Amino acid sequence: MRSRIPAALALTLALAASGGATAAAAPRLPARTSPQGPSAAGLADPRACPGQPGFTCSFLTVPLDHRRPGGADTLRLQVATADNADAPKGVLLFLTGGPGQPGVPFIGRISGRMPEVAKQYRIVMIDQRGTGASGAIDCPKLQAQVDGSDIKPPAPDAVSECAGVLGNRRHYFTTEQTVGDLDLLRKALGVRTMAVDGVSYGTMTGASYAARYPRNVSRLVLDSVLPHVDPQRDDMLYLTGLRATARVLRGACATAPACGFDPADDLAWLARHRTDAVLVWDALVTYEFFDPTYRDPNALPDGAGDIVSAIHQARHGDPARLDRQLRLLDSSGGDAAEYSSGLHLATICGDGYFPWGTSETRPSVRAAALERVRRHLPARATWPFTADTAVGGGFVQGCLYWPWARHTAEPRHAKLSVPVLLLNGDRDLSTPLEWAREELGRAPLGELVVVKGAAHSIQNRERGTAGRAAVTEFLLG
Repeated sequence: MRSRIPAALALTLALAASGGATAAAAPRLPARTSPQGPSAAGLADPRACPGQPGFTCSFLTVPLDHRRPGGADTLRLQVATADNADAPKGVLLFLTGGPGQPGVPFIGRISGRMPEVAKQYRIVMIDQRGTGASGAIDCPKLQAQVDGSDIKPPAPDAVSECAGVLGNRRHYFTTEQTVGDLDLLRKALGVRTMAVDGVSYGTMTGASYAARYPRNVSRLVLDSVLPHVDPQRDDMLYLTGLRATARVLRGACATAPACGFDPADDLAWLARHRTDAVLVWDALVTYEFFDPTYRDPNALPDGAGDIVSAIHQARHGDPARLDRQLRLLDSSGGDAAEYSSGLHLATICGDGYFPWGTSETRPSVRAAALERVRRHLPARATWPFTADTAVGGGFVQGCLYWPWARHTAEPRHAKLSVPVLLLNGDRDLSTPLEWAREELGRAPLGELVVVKGAAHSIQNRERGTAGRAAVTEFLLG
């Protein structure tokens, strides 16, 4: 799910802080496979990670298709490992999200955010297939239009271009394949078990790995939770997140000083009277990364924050503040090495269940199936938004035009039989608290810690310490 702030706004903030300009990134070729057959698992070409002292970077060679591990095509994935190879508690594999975000560039930051854990564990991070400086899938039109957004819909020609970039390799950038990579990484590290810590979409990857290889996972942390199975077949419509918006905004409005109005009713009015309700939804999910209170005017440049007031003002005839926020929070134009929208699309389409079925459903029948769902979605399923908002989101609209592709295999066992700590902010709209509660029901040894007033990605962005303290206690206890 959403993993980073919009590139344009990040640049604005960086220029304001530095007074300088940044160089444009050079075009990057898409990830390619090697014609060499896979060898025994091992980490090759070790070297110091640039700018991250105390960590070694290397490469792991994996088969393109774990269902046919003896095939000729392989991928070369970058891995970062802490240098304390004799850490008393063994390996902690930390998984980033998106899908589309690399891992290697963040190992120093993650270790610094959890210093006690970093002393006891050897922290390992990986650029999952299709991500990172050496392997990012680069789809220029898609990247320019949506970058890291789950919700902003791409144009059909951008989807087609990306499918062309990948060609027949589009079948192999799914969570099922990444799970296979992670077990090869475990073998390459020479350990029998690992602790696994996933954030955002990394929770789906981590939980899928634990469900597939429970004996190889000692402990599992799920931070900002996306359920690893979707039995109700509605996650790609984001219905849980749409409904959670009312709870989150009302909670924000009730915090002193109280607003004195109902922001959910205001939003419901806008969703029925504006033509860009999907973009309003996208802005709300992006805004939480800057301001989990949803009410701080200084969260955006020049006092342009406070999205609760912006929605209220727009409902009463003054849309200027909200329109400016939509421009500032627009998700487009980032570097594929920092976040690959191509990998994001390929994984979501290959993993997901949609109104038409899966990626193995013929594209010619998908639109009709989607229209049937739009017509029959009850208002309670989407309020304060509408059925049009649900079917207009990026997951659905991107994968509507994705060509036939092999669907990922969900884990055979939905239950998580390992000790699990689930973390979620009650202000999170990207992966709402309701999803964490759903996943808790599949974790008999699970504990859910709700971080009050926090939004997405507790270990990275929590303003307090309660969430990280819970992780430390869980991993070291």
